[in-house]
Amino acid sequence: MDEPIPDGTLATIEGVRRIHHDGYWLKVYDPPADSLQAKKQLIQALTRRLFNHVEHGINIPGKRLDDARRAYEAETEPARKRVKGAMFAGALFNRATDIFTKLVELQELGIEIDTDNALMRECGLCLQEALNLGRLVLHRSGDEGIDELWGEPFRAFSIPVEAFYESRYIKIAQALREIDRIATVMAATFAGSPLFQGIDPLVLEFARIAKVKCETLRTDPDIFEVWADFVVASERLGAVAPCLSPTSTPAEHQLAADGLRLILQGRNLLTDITRARVTMPKSAREYIERCETYAALAQAAARPALAVVGSRPRKRGPTAPAVLRR
Repeated sequence: MDEPIPDGTLATIEGVRRIHHDGYWLKVYDPPADSLQAKKQLIQALTRRLFNHVEHGINIPGKRLDDARRAYEAETEPARKRVKGAMFAGALFNRATDIFTKLVELQELGIEIDTDNALMRECGLCLQEALNLGRLVLHRSGDEGIDELWGEPFRAFSIPVEAFYESRYIKIAQALREIDRIATVMAATFAGSPLFQGIDPLVLEFARIAKVKCETLRTDPDIFEVWADFVVASERLGAVAPCLSPTSTPAEHQLAADGLRLILQGRNLLTDITRARVTMPKSAREYIERCETYAALAQAAARPALAVVGSRPRKRGPTAPAVLRR
């Protein structure tokens, strides 16, 4: 038997430097030097990335932090308080970024900034408080929050830049495993279906390209080819149509509509995970449950129904439950 490959193993594979984590060989990128300037740029990038993936309306400027805090603390209606808490978290993140920007500007003027500087401490406190409020913020899909994105700027602030880059490989490997798991379930759900013949190769190809996109940074020269491949594969999967005949029954039409909706939901979930480069466990779990429900319905519909039960005909074609219509 082959010996397991330890996580963190480095190797050059087909001319590309890669690192092994959780069964995946990921593309390696050299981290920048560990400095305030590098941390400032990293936190700014992570903050932009965060706001790009979370719900709209929470990117509140840091200068409005006190207003955001008062609005959150004064709110009593639970649903509104969640939204105002998300806005407060956004203001805290932006305040931390503002502080880091000014500290780096001072450093560039030759002013030494100690790690126990009062502004450095305030920056850390802002990030920590925002992290605690991050549980109130939803992904743009509205299905769940992504705690990992809220924790990243604080980790980038707290640990050396090189250590932060190394930790990202672990999260990317977890995301790749999630992509494989969802795509496998999705392909198995529709494999052999007369309504969606030939869709499983499209699903698996989209997942393959999604994993390449997930491990590729936007600064990589290959991003032009990778992103184009990813978009085209997504469009091909989204363009599938059920195979219905003029004699198809209403039950078959309903099964086709539910299946098409499920395919698009799966494609969108894989896209969200790929772009965020972290797992979405709640969304993945609920999607897999919907696939299992649909597969059971499709299998039941494929069984020959008894023409007569006693003297009364049995109705054919199950009605899809609400879980498939999300």
